[in-house]
Amino acid sequence: MLKKYLSKVSSQGVFFGYSFLPINTWKILSDPASKILAFSNNYRIYKNIKYLTVNNYDLQLDIYQSLAPKSQPTVIFIHGGGWVDRPREVELFFLLPYLKMGLSVVNVGYRLAAQSLAPAAVADCRCALRWVIRNAQQYNFDPEKIILSGFSAGGHLAITTALLTPDAGFDSYCPGDEDLKVAAIVNWYGITDVKDLLEGANIRDYALEWMGNQNDRLEIAERVSPINYVNSQMPPIFTVHGDADLSVPYNHAVRFHEALNQANVPNQLLTIPGGDHGGFSYSENLHIYENIESFIRKYDLFNY
Repeated sequence: MLKKYLSKVSSQGVFFGYSFLPINTWKILSDPASKILAFSNNYRIYKNIKYLTVNNYDLQLDIYQSLAPKSQPTVIFIHGGGWVDRPREVELFFLLPYLKMGLSVVNVGYRLAAQSLAPAAVADCRCALRWVIRNAQQYNFDPEKIILSGFSAGGHLAITTALLTPDAGFDSYCPGDEDLKVAAIVNWYGITDVKDLLEGANIRDYALEWMGNQNDRLEIAERVSPINYVNSQMPPIFTVHGDADLSVPYNHAVRFHEALNQANVPNQLLTIPGGDHGGFSYSENLHIYENIESFIRKYDLFNY
């Protein structure tokens, strides 16, 4: 199914990848992208929905979904950018395959380092998940089939959003009694050990910028590192990571995969040989999405 679709739209540049998509490209593509997404009048789009106001800053999300009246499995997608840059529209084209699979997509914005340092982004994404669950009936989301996904820092936020509990202390901006439960996670080369990026051989500028000069930054890093929350009750997790990634060490995926196996969590690690931080080829992306579709089907997360 995906191969036929991707061959049709590949000339539209669906698979730009980080290496080929400049930070300002979204400004050029935003309107044409909406037209592409609304092809054949089979899709509806809700733009700039406010899901939370915090510190006088409005956080927004967009919804893309088919016109089918029944409830739909839903991907909550969280963009990357090292927690410090990129708008949510920058990875829009990578959402098209999910739509073609019959999934609704919620594209989430969150506070970057310029608005609030860590762990603000984590708290925001938890609130976005609560918003989706609370509004499931209005927007035909299937609350039993929510999939969290994201690239890089978005992959990290997808995992933390799914794994954290109210006891972790990140839900104060949007308290509620909803069970923030998800059915699966699709992690594209996400950070799984934030502390590893703050000191030692794997130090990264974007992680330092996200933490800023907070005195307790190492403690915060521990609290927002997925590797520290692995347990046997986790949902299935699919991870894709290039083994030559210079931005997020490939070892983050390997260690996480090993910890998941040890905890008997259903998971799959798809390694892209020679792959960097995104920028994968058309054939590599096709292979990735075919594996994602098979993974979602394996756990009965389609409604057909």
